[in-house]
Amino acid sequence: MERSGFNVVLVEPEIAPNTGNIGRLCLATQSRLHLVKPLGFSLDDRKLKRAGLDYWGEVNLRVWNSFDDLQRAQSSETRYFFLTTKAKHAYYDVMFHEGDFLVFGRETKGLPESLLAANIDNCITIPMHGTRSLNLATAVAIVLFEAVRQQA
Repeated sequence: MERSGFNVVLVEPEIAPNTGNIGRLCLATQSRLHLVKPLGFSLDDRKLKRAGLDYWGEVNLRVWNSFDDLQRAQSSETRYFFLTTKAKHAYYDVMFHEGDFLVFGRETKGLPESLLAANIDNCITIPMHGTRSLNLATAVAIVLFEAVRQQA
C-alpha cells in the first residue's frame, strides 16, 4: 500500500483502548496520529498498549498541548475535517487529499461547540439510523479508510 499521508486527530480522547485501536488503524494506513491534551489516560496505560498490541511503538504519534498548537504548526493550506453528529454533510461526499486532517472529539461529548462553530463549512458526519453515535475507533475507521480508498 502506498503512503496515504492522512492525519487523524483525537481531541481530548478519554478511553485508552479506543486510542490504541486507532493507533493500529493509523499504522495500517501509514497515517499520523495526533493526540490533543488533556488525555483521559496515560500514554503508558497498559490498556492503550494492549489495544495497540506490539505495534504501538511503531505508530507515527504527535502529542499536542492544544488544538491551536497543532494548527499553528501546519501550513495555512492545511485542510481539516471535523467529524460530528451535528453536521448534514456526509463524509463520503468529501474528496479527500493526502495531508488532510480528520478531527474527532471525545468519546462522551464529541468536539467542542466553539471548534465546530468556527469550522462549520468543514464539519462532516457519518449518516446513521437508530443510534446517536458510533464507537470512536469505528468512526475513525470508516472515515479514514474512505479517504485511503479515494487515493487508491
